[in-house]
Amino acid sequence: MYNISMRMLGIKEDAEDVVQDSFVDAFKRLDSFRYESTFGSWLKRIVINKSINYAKLKQIPVTSLDQHSYHLKEIKEETVEKPRHMDINRIKKAITLLPNGYRQIISLYLIEGYDHVEISEVLDISVSTSKSQYHRAKRKLIELVNEL
Repeated sequence: MYNISMRMLGIKEDAEDVVQDSFVDAFKRLDSFRYESTFGSWLKRIVINKSINYAKLKQIPVTSLDQHSYHLKEIKEETVEKPRHMDINRIKKAITLLPNGYRQIISLYLIEGYDHVEISEVLDISVSTSKSQYHRAKRKLIELVNEL
C-alpha cells in the first residue's frame, strides 16, 4: 500500500502518513466493508483516494499542466522516440522524475489499472482530460527513460 501512495505523492513522509491514516480509517470502518471485493482491494481503494485527497489538500497540481514547462503542444506521434532498452529500473526512476500530475495519471492508469472513466471520477476531471494527460505523461516518460 505504501508503494501506491509513494508513486502518487512522490514524498516518502507524506506517503507514510497517508498509508497510516488509511489503515486507521479502514479499521474504524470495518463494519462498512461489504465483502463485494477482497479486503486488500478495498484497502487499496482507500489508500488511492486518501492519496488523491492529500495531494489536493497540499494543492499539488493534478491536471493544470498548461502553464507547466512539460506542457506539450500538438506533438506528432512519430516525433516521440521509443525507449532504447526497456529496463524496469530506468522506468521506475523515470516515473519518480515525472511532475506530480503526470505521475498520478501514469500510476492510476498503467500501474493500478484504472480506466479513464474511473480516473476522471477519482480526480474530478473530464475523461478527455484524463486521456490527454495520460498521453502527455507517456511521452514525457519515454523521453525521461531515453535520457537515463
